[in-house]
Amino acid sequence: MTAQSFPVSEIVASRRPHRKDAARNYDALLTAAREAFTEHGAEASLEDVARRAGVGIGTLYRNFPTRRHLFESVYADEVIALCRVAEEVAELEPWEALTTWLDRFADYMVTKRAVREALNDESEIFTACRESMYAAGGPLFERAQRAGAARTDMDFVDLLRMVAGITATAFDDDAQRDRVLAVALDGVRASR
Repeated sequence: MTAQSFPVSEIVASRRPHRKDAARNYDALLTAAREAFTEHGAEASLEDVARRAGVGIGTLYRNFPTRRHLFESVYADEVIALCRVAEEVAELEPWEALTTWLDRFADYMVTKRAVREALNDESEIFTACRESMYAAGGPLFERAQRAGAARTDMDFVDLLRMVAGITATAFDDDAQRDRVLAVALDGVRASR
């Protein structure tokens, strides 16, 4: 499966403008929104998002008619990036592939927390994102299990919940979060 074939990809492609200048603005708005949501949470100002992107507020609303549309698009864009990472690391040694993907998943969780309250678990975009994420990361975990690198007494959902729980905690800095995640992943690694 490629990033283009994950369930969320079709939804995102249908929303993305086709004109190059409009697509550039769309991408700039997604980047700016991701930064603003990470810094200020779900209450980040849309005016700030537009300013960061270097566009007017009208351009923001043309691309994202509601705050929810913007949240969904940022969330979906992050999931597509996770899917791409899964493809990029697929040829690495199984444990390295899994932990590289999980490091990126931990970064994604920071953005997800900022927009999570705006998304309904049953929305089309949320469902497509969840299916895409499982389709991308699940095979990496299963491959690590088959290679004897990861425990077999847990499943991929257990692993994601563990990482999500860790990332939900406030840390002094990213280095501390990375150390705690590494300790937890040592517990996932099959005994040698």
